[in-house]
Amino acid sequence: MNNEQFTLINKALSDPNRLQIIQMIIQQERCACKLLVFFDITQPTLSHHMRILSDCDLVHTRKDGKWSHYSMNLKTLSDYSDFVNQIYRASLAAASDGVSTESECCEPNKIEEENPKCSF
Repeated sequence: MNNEQFTLINKALSDPNRLQIIQMIIQQERCACKLLVFFDITQPTLSHHMRILSDCDLVHTRKDGKWSHYSMNLKTLSDYSDFVNQIYRASLAAASDGVSTESECCEPNKIEEENPKCSF
């Protein structure tokens, strides 16, 4: 997974409705008509949410007549989880190597003198 896809997934999951949709379809494939029952949104709005989830490859879409059925793309979800774990492991490694989290280039007193509204 690259940074761009990771960012797209984060944006997709930042909406409460889309997050709830993910929680519903992770259990089983669901038809759009069944999803609509749980939300106070229109069918075009649901389609918009599903397009965002599909565009970042989190969701598979299967057409059956006029209805769309949605399911999780578990491969993408696994890749996303691995990416987050890599970031976490890197932060643990940096912490155990004694990498400072405070930047040496910052001089709080100087910044405060230059801009009294900014204080640490």
